Amino acid sequence: MEGKEIATTLVLVGSTGNGKSATGNSILGRTAFKSECSPSGVTGTCELQQVQMKDGRKLNVIDTPGLFDSDVERDILCKEIVKCIDLAKDGIHGVLLVLSTKNRFSKEETAALETLQMLFGEKFYNYMVVIFTGGDELETNKQTFEDYLRKSSRALQKLLRQCNDRKVLFNNKTATEAVKEKQTTELLKQIDIIIAQNGGHPYSNEMFREAQELKLKEMAKAHAAKLEQMEKAHAAKVEQMEKAHAEQLKQLQGQMAKAHAEQLSKDIQQLQEQMAKTHAEQFLKEKEKLREQMAKEQAELFNRLTETVEDKLGKNNKKKGGDCVIM
Repeated sequence: MEGKEIATTLVLVGSTGNGKSATGNSILGRTAFKSECSPSGVTGTCELQQVQMKDGRKLNVIDTPGLFDSDVERDILCKEIVKCIDLAKDGIHGVLLVLSTKNRFSKEETAALETLQMLFGEKFYNYMVVIFTGGDELETNKQTFEDYLRKSSRALQKLLRQCNDRKVLFNNKTATEAVKEKQTTELLKQIDIIIAQNGGHPYSNEMFREAQELKLKEMAKAHAAKLEQMEKAHAAKVEQMEKAHAEQLKQLQGQMAKAHAEQLSKDIQQLQEQMAKTHAEQFLKEKEKLREQMAKEQAELFNRLTETVEDKLGKNNKKKGGDCVIM
C-alpha cells in the first residue's frame, strides 16, 4: 500500500441491534451514522463516511442496513450488496461482521453469512473481521473476552475459524479516549494482516463479477445435473409403469382367457342340457304318438273283429230259420 493515495475501505455488516452503526461511529471518532436503540433498523440503505486518522491514514467506512435481519427480502439484500460494491470504488479491504455479546449467534445470522458467501464467493471470509460489541457489559459482569468466547456456541467458534480467528472487542459506550483509540488500533492491525495475506489486493468489483459468474456456472451445472436426474427418474418411472402395464395386461388376458373358457364350458353344458331336454321332449312326443297310433290300430282291429263275428252270427241265424219252414 506504500506510495498510494488509496483509502482503506471497511464495510460494516450485521443484524439490527448489534451496534453496527455505533461501531462505525467509534471507528470514525464522531457521530456520522444514525445510531439509536430500536427494534427496527435505523440505517435504511448503504452509506459511506470518511475519516483521516492521526497517522494520515484515510478510511472509508460503509454502513449497511440490517442485511442479517430475518425480514429482509433476498432481492433487497442483493440490491444493497451491489450498492455497497459500487460505493467501494477502490475495493473492500475489510468486512466487519458486528456481533453483540448480549445476543446469541443466531441461525438467521448463519443463514445470512451463507448468502453473503454465495454472493461474494469463497474469498469472502478472507476479508472478514468479527467485531464483538458489548465490551462494557462484559466489564460490568467482570467477565473476560476469552471467557465469553470459551462459552460461545459451536456455530460461532466455526465462524471464527473461517475468519482465521480475527476478532476485536469494542466498547461503543466508553468515554475514555484511550479505550477508543486502543480498540480502533487493534482493528486496523487486523485489517493490515488481511491486506498482507491477500497480497495487497482488496475485494474488487472484478472479483465480485467473477464470483457471480462462477455461481451462475455452478447453478447451471447443478440445474443440468438435476435435470439429468429428473430425466433418469422419469425414464425409470416410465419403464416401471410400462412393466406394470404389461403385467396387468398379461393378468387381464389370463383372466379373460379363463373367463372365456369358463363361459365356453357353461355354454357347452347349457347346450348339452338343452339338447338332452329337447331329446327327452321329442322322445315323449314320439312315445305318445306311438301309443295313440297303437290305440287307434287296436280300436280298428277290435271293430273289424266285432263286425266279422256279427256277420257270421247273422248268417247262422238265417240258416236255422230256413230249416224250420221246410219242416
